Amino acid sequence: MATIWKKKFVNSKGKNESRYVARIRRKGHKPQSKTFKRKGDADKWARDIESEMDKGIFVSREAAEGTTLAEAIERYIDEYIKIRLKHSKRETDRANAIKDRDIGRLFLARIRGKEIASFIKEREAEGVVGNTIRLDLALLSKLFEVARRDWGMESLVNPTKLAHKPKTGQNRTRRLEDGEEEKLLEHASDKFKPIIRFALETAMRRAEIAGLDWTGVDLKNSSLYLAETKNFEERTIPLSPTAIDILKRLPRQIQGSVFELSADQITGHMRRAVKSAEIVDLRFHDLRHEAISRLFENTDLDTMEIKMISGHKSMQMLARYSHLRANKLAERLAGAKR
Repeated sequence: MATIWKKKFVNSKGKNESRYVARIRRKGHKPQSKTFKRKGDADKWARDIESEMDKGIFVSREAAEGTTLAEAIERYIDEYIKIRLKHSKRETDRANAIKDRDIGRLFLARIRGKEIASFIKEREAEGVVGNTIRLDLALLSKLFEVARRDWGMESLVNPTKLAHKPKTGQNRTRRLEDGEEEKLLEHASDKFKPIIRFALETAMRRAEIAGLDWTGVDLKNSSLYLAETKNFEERTIPLSPTAIDILKRLPRQIQGSVFELSADQITGHMRRAVKSAEIVDLRFHDLRHEAISRLFENTDLDTMEIKMISGHKSMQMLARYSHLRANKLAERLAGAKR
C-alpha cells in the first residue's frame, strides 16, 4: 500500500505552503516516492505505479524524474556528439543553445508534447525559420532515444513525436545568372578559385570539400572517397575530366587537406568574392544547386546516378529538379534515344 502524507514548509517568500508526499514500498522493488501539490495527483501516481508493479511492467522513473534537460544535454554532448559525430561543433552549439533556455530547467519526465509545443512557439516568435526548429527537435528526439536506450530511462516517452512540427521553408532555387560564374572567379582569391570550379563539377557540400583529404583521392580510378558526409554515410564520388584536371593542378601531397581551407574559411572567401564582384544574394551552397541542375540539364545520367553523385538521402529530394528534363522527355516521346 502507498503511504501519502501532508508536508508543511515555509517557502522562499516566507509563506506557509504544503505538499503531499507519496511513498510506495513493495517487495522486489526499490522504494518509490514523489511529491505533489495536490493530494489527488499523489493518489493517482500511487495507483499507477502500484498497478504497473502488479502487472510486472514497472520501470523506475527515478533517473528521468531527477535529471533536468540541461543535465541530460551536457551528458549527451560528452557521450554522443563529441564521440560519434565527426563534425561536432555545430551540433554542440545547437545543444548548448537549447540547454540555456527555459525548457532546459525541466526534468526529463516532466517534458511532454505540451512543453515541446511551447518551445516551438517560443522559437517561432523569435523569427526562427521552420528548418532550424526542426533541427532543434531532431536533436531533442535523438537525446530522448539515447536516454531511453543507453541511460536506463526506459520510462521516458519521446515528446517530440507528439508535437506538430513546423513546416519546412521553401528550398532556395538561386542559380548562377549569365556572366556570374566568370565574375565570381575573377574576384575570387587564387586559393578559392579551384574550390569554386570543383564545387560546380562535383556538387559537393562545403563541409565535404573542406574535409577532403588526399588519402581519399583516387585519380587513377577517377573518384574520391568521403568517409563521412552530412547524412553520416560514406560516399564515393565519380570525377569528371574537369574535376580531375582541377585536382592535378593543385600542389599534391601524400596526405593532408586537398584545398587547405576550413568550412568557415570557405564561407569567408565566398562572401568576399561575392561582395567584390557585386553579385546579389549568392551563397556557396547555391553552387551545389547549380551543379546538380547542370547534371540534369547537360547529361543523360538518370536520377539514381545523379543521386549517387550528389549524396541526397532519397530520390524525393531530387524531385524538384525534374522540370529541367522536360524537354528531353518530350524528345524521347517523339522517338529520340537516350
